[in-house]
Amino acid sequence: MYDVLIVGGGPAGLSAALVLGRCRRRVLVCDTGRPRNSVSWRVSGYLGHDGIKPADFRRVGREQIASYDSVEFRDVPVEDARPSEGGFEVVMHGGERVRTKKLIVATGLVNELPEIPGFCELWGHGVYHCPYCDGWEHRDQGIAVYGRGRKGMNFALELTVWSRDIVLCTDGASRLEPADVERLARHGVRVDERRLLRLEGDAEGLHRVVFRTGEPLPRGALFLIPKEHQAAAELVERLACETTSKGRVRTGEYECTNVPGLYVAGDSSRRVQFAIVAAAEGAMAAFAINNELVNEETA
Repeated sequence: MYDVLIVGGGPAGLSAALVLGRCRRRVLVCDTGRPRNSVSWRVSGYLGHDGIKPADFRRVGREQIASYDSVEFRDVPVEDARPSEGGFEVVMHGGERVRTKKLIVATGLVNELPEIPGFCELWGHGVYHCPYCDGWEHRDQGIAVYGRGRKGMNFALELTVWSRDIVLCTDGASRLEPADVERLARHGVRVDERRLLRLEGDAEGLHRVVFRTGEPLPRGALFLIPKEHQAAAELVERLACETTSKGRVRTGEYECTNVPGLYVAGDSSRRVQFAIVAAAEGAMAAFAINNELVNEETA
């Protein structure tokens, strides 16, 4: 019987493991080794680690946690988890079953990119979703924003913090009102309604946006707000977690869910998808879990 089993070894999972290790809790961290930011060049905005490579961030985190002998790592997917007497029964890939008193799901989100050649290939090194993470590196460059309607407009205006050369590529009808187009123009944002054919770039990043008609658009980066789904969607569904209208797990104070003993930390539970925020959520969940265990043990 573990005190806590953590599904996911990214910033949230590692942070939770560190706090719980320092609380002398018996912890098992299960990780697939395929983090959401694996294709990114860097982790940005994380005080003390700004610019570190994602693989190095995870390696350093594991090395530091290794000094706490009550924390165990397994590079194996979790296939199922169900409430059982005294906690949860968790099924690993291969069929092994373990029991844990508390469970943290820290697997984050999976992005759904447009089915246009170049988006997947350049994801994380030319195509991005977070200007706070990658806007600085493309400051004062030509930037494309992929989107439509007011959502696309607002995202394009947000990018003007980093560049005054912004083109909103709507890939068809913009769905903007004339007043919206005028507002964009006042801030130097052009609207291009041509259909996209592909993105062109290489290992160094994005070079140009190619349309079905007309001349390509040279750009150093493209930002979009992709659709997302829970990385562990089937798992949280089987655990009967309440979700929001956007399909994310509804969490309360200290990342707790409606299922007793189950916590969800990381990108899957908040709109602000920063590594440092995910780590903070993991730490808060660990704090709450340790207090919960203390109360149960001393009742």
